[in-house]
Amino acid sequence: MKARETRTSQQAPEPPPPGGVLWDIGGEIRMLLMLPAALTMQVAHPAVGAGVDEHSVFRTDPWGRGERSLRSVLLWVYGGDEGIAEGRRLRELHKSIQGTDAHGRRYHALTPAYYAWVHATGFPVYQHAQRYLGRRPYTGAEERRLYAEWLQVGRVLGIDDRDMPQSLEEFWPYWKRMLAEEIEPTAVAVELAAFNRDIPPPPFGPRGVRVAFRVVWPLLVPGIARFRRFMTIGMMPPDARSALRLPWTPRQERRLVRLGRVLAHTVPLLPERLRYLPLARKARAAHR
Repeated sequence: MKARETRTSQQAPEPPPPGGVLWDIGGEIRMLLMLPAALTMQVAHPAVGAGVDEHSVFRTDPWGRGERSLRSVLLWVYGGDEGIAEGRRLRELHKSIQGTDAHGRRYHALTPAYYAWVHATGFPVYQHAQRYLGRRPYTGAEERRLYAEWLQVGRVLGIDDRDMPQSLEEFWPYWKRMLAEEIEPTAVAVELAAFNRDIPPPPFGPRGVRVAFRVVWPLLVPGIARFRRFMTIGMMPPDARSALRLPWTPRQERRLVRLGRVLAHTVPLLPERLRYLPLARKARAAHR
């Protein structure tokens, strides 16, 4: 343990390497389908759910909150020094977030176990989603590489090695223990996974586009809400789905398999300007 503490305290964090697994998937458009599942799993921890419920603007500014979260994720992977600065900014932002959860227990956002759980949820979602959105599941070697890179992202966020499982052999028992002992269908998790049509139209783009969205939004929002719920639950690993008591039928599973098959065979054929989000595309081009 002492060697581990020395390494994390004396060495500056290194972002995941260009050409790694995360550089291929972290900024690709299919990643957008995975994020809602990870976010819902994060707030299924009572302390995290309470912090988001009391301090986040996800209800009053969902599009802005989503845009800022997405930019943070992209910076951790592609931002280099800017990603490291973003990690420091997030820790500073969370210093004042504290309160009492639904069980009457005090929490602080930077409590190592809570902060680590928020980060940990990303890996099983990537691993699970690959079975649908990729052409094949990850090999054992690819999973190990992905997890090692996810640990690097954790260090960018200021998570000490002692607070995260350091191998897959350590991760999966930790994961099962968290689902069995800590994770529950919190009010915020249930809200994020619900069929919620109370979604405002996106506030982005030229004025004419925004006006057009406001006009047609009542027609679009039911389908968007259904699809969001479908992907939130579908991209969630089955054991997490069970822990949150979220329904999933064989028919939904077949639909997800069909959708995944289409995306797995079409998205990789797109040019980079359509396949990757702007920040990721710029970083990949600069690296080349």
